[in-house]
Amino acid sequence: MTAVTIERVETIALRIPYDHWAPKPTFGEIERTTLDCLLVRVTASNGLVGWGEAFWGGWQATQSALEQWIAPLALGQDIADIAMTARFERALHNFGRSGPYVYAIAGLDIALWDLRGKIAGVPVHALLGGKRRDRVEVYASLLAYGGNVENVARNTTRALERGFRQIKLHEKTTAAVAAARETTGANIPIMVDTNCAWLPDAAFDAVMAMKPYDPLWVEEPIWPAEDIEALGKLRKATGVPLAAGENATGTLEFVRVVAAGIDYVQPSAVKNGITAQWEICRTAETSGATCVPHSPYFGPGYLATLHILAAKEKTVALERFFCDLGHMPYGKTVPIENGAVQIPDMPGLGPEPDEELMRFRA
Repeated sequence: MTAVTIERVETIALRIPYDHWAPKPTFGEIERTTLDCLLVRVTASNGLVGWGEAFWGGWQATQSALEQWIAPLALGQDIADIAMTARFERALHNFGRSGPYVYAIAGLDIALWDLRGKIAGVPVHALLGGKRRDRVEVYASLLAYGGNVENVARNTTRALERGFRQIKLHEKTTAAVAAARETTGANIPIMVDTNCAWLPDAAFDAVMAMKPYDPLWVEEPIWPAEDIEALGKLRKATGVPLAAGENATGTLEFVRVVAAGIDYVQPSAVKNGITAQWEICRTAETSGATCVPHSPYFGPGYLATLHILAAKEKTVALERFFCDLGHMPYGKTVPIENGAVQIPDMPGLGPEPDEELMRFRA
């Protein structure tokens, strides 16, 4: 049987306007006026097209890495070869074990899984061993409001009114957590992503101040993110469940996180790809942790995460940035309704990005 090979690899950068009902947050001290997305489109020798997504942060560097280095490596490769992207990581390891090159490979990997499913005529979750559930809950991941308790309370209310029953904050203050808890009442899970807010010596008091408000987890309270030893010590000292991993790449980094006693590990499909993310999830949950993939994304990374959540052992909710977009990818084909979403059962990842989305090309 003739192998189906990679014929073309392309990128499409999108910049989608959004409204989160408050002043725009900053990223790298630059106002974040759009939510960006870097699509990866792979055309196979049989004419089928697979779609992937690479991490949006600094997408210009990732786009260049993919077009200049990874696409030439990929051309002519057998799409069925699951070890392909691991070989590319090794071949390019001098460029770094995280960052644009690894993210670009992750985007390619997602597109290859989409193609594998389409070639076999089955959804990706079937290739991962079959789905364990037909739908998953979704949590509203509020963008940062800079500690403004009025914005936190108002938009927590908005999320509840739209049917979400789990809330994540991107805040660093106890007052913001208290405002969210007062709004939700006692029975709604609240997660707090602090985005590596504190050096180890300051983290204990900050996390203990949030503890009375019963966070399901506090996410990345330590800077630098790779100080796993300090993170493990903080978990033991506070007794507060912690989450980490959105800044990690590769299975071995997550082995360290699990060994440190961290409750929730958060691999990202658009930084690791489906191949590595699936291995990370299985390894972590076999070791007793819970895998809650980091996924505030809107492109094929959203669909990839859904297939992982469908097939993995433990049931968890999907992360979704809470905002109104200029256009919602998959808003009609894989919609979030009343705080939940059905798992796609079409071949590959499911539906392809719609043409209306392309008007937001960068």
